[in-house]
Amino acid sequence: MKDSEPEQSWYSQVADAYTSQQRKSWYGAVADAYNRVRPRYRQELIYRALELAEVPQEATILEIGCGPGTATTSFAQLGFKMVCLEPNQEAYQLAQLNCAQYPNVDIKNTSFEEWELQPQQFNAVLAATSFHWISPKIGYPKVTEALKDDGTLILLWNTALQPEYEVFQILDQVYQTYAPSLAKYEQRITQEESIRKFGKTVIDSGYFQDLLYEQLVCELTYSIDDYLALLSTYSPYIMLDPQPRDSLFQGLREVLERNCPGNISLSHLSAFHIAKKSR
Repeated sequence: MKDSEPEQSWYSQVADAYTSQQRKSWYGAVADAYNRVRPRYRQELIYRALELAEVPQEATILEIGCGPGTATTSFAQLGFKMVCLEPNQEAYQLAQLNCAQYPNVDIKNTSFEEWELQPQQFNAVLAATSFHWISPKIGYPKVTEALKDDGTLILLWNTALQPEYEVFQILDQVYQTYAPSLAKYEQRITQEESIRKFGKTVIDSGYFQDLLYEQLVCELTYSIDDYLALLSTYSPYIMLDPQPRDSLFQGLREVLERNCPGNISLSHLSAFHIAKKSR
């Protein structure tokens, strides 16, 4: 295995910011909002990933960090047998509710790190905007051991939703007043480069080969209430102290209601990496 510096850097940001216990409980207070307003993964993207990964119809899939089942249901409705791991108690309970109609889905309230390895039992390992929470030193070798010899790693990504730039400029004054560190506009090319860079770490790990990448640009419309709920589920907003966060959200609401009455248009990238287990 290549222990490259870029491979470690993305996880070190997580490890330096959050203890293991904090990572388990991080989304607990916003689990309901996460379940309600986080965008799902486009079905055509999932179909394409499964096609390229050559996942058989009778496959068994391990999902790492399933959250409230944001991606899980899209795979479950295709009939796959799934073992899904979710360390957060609130998200785990929501996932159980969302997947209740799928008897082939087994959701476990545990982290991938603490999960008892089942060697070579899975045709695919899936992580939907979650693999960056796993240490590469644990994640890559343990995924490889869980996969069958012809198994595939499937990484789905949804980037943070962005308003139109003109709207961001209107909101910027509010950010500068209450949370200047969050006054950042992510251009599409920046989001794409970030995801593609992560794909390089998959190959640099030495455990996988034949990396493939595809993406879609997704456009959505949110109510102001739902947009603010969405922001509350992103880590930089969770990290804010309650008082400045409340002031920020109130300021954003007032500006949005004056300038974007009703709804706000948003866009993001939805993408996948797939890579085969190295032979």
